[in-house]
Amino acid sequence: MLKEASGPINFTMFLNMFGEKLSGTDTEETILNAFKMLDPDGKGSVNKDYIKRLLMSQADKMTAEEVDQMLQFATIDAAGNLDYKALSYVLTHGEEKD
Repeated sequence: MLKEASGPINFTMFLNMFGEKLSGTDTEETILNAFKMLDPDGKGSVNKDYIKRLLMSQADKMTAEEVDQMLQFATIDAAGNLDYKALSYVLTHGEEKD
């Protein structure tokens, strides 16, 4: 993903590139539903290390660097759990809700 960039990557460029990686077809609801499958207790969060392992080992495998770049934009608590609702919004809309 980084090799595709024409120069330094800013937030907007990253989101565009990540969106292309996701094929541009997944809606916020689709992404949320995928995360919800990993959250049987319905807490709205999943462990970032677990997500990283999944993204690097399943389907369209991402590199560690790509996952780390994505996680820079995630809200992660002290226990290492990421708020997947907020991340899904950022991935599909390009900015956080006010």
